[in-house]
Amino acid sequence: MSKPEEMLELYQFEQCPYCKKVREKLTELQIDYIARQVDASGDREKVKEISGQTGVPVLVDPNTDTVMPESDDIVDYLEEHYG
Repeated sequence: MSKPEEMLELYQFEQCPYCKKVREKLTELQIDYIARQVDASGDREKVKEISGQTGVPVLVDPNTDTVMPESDDIVDYLEEHYG
């Protein structure tokens, strides 16, 4: 598979173990991405606007018009499309 043409975006916060799992997969696959920091316990309106829910992580892939929550699904998606 190829590297993404446009930068992926990951809505996340540093202490979240699920977000860490996704960051590790992105690093393993050597995919550059934009980390969008969200408030760990407060305002997540931007995440809700994008994904329809407030949980993180959320991956936005402009190359495939994909918006995806849930760390396991994101990891599988990254393997399938960029692994």
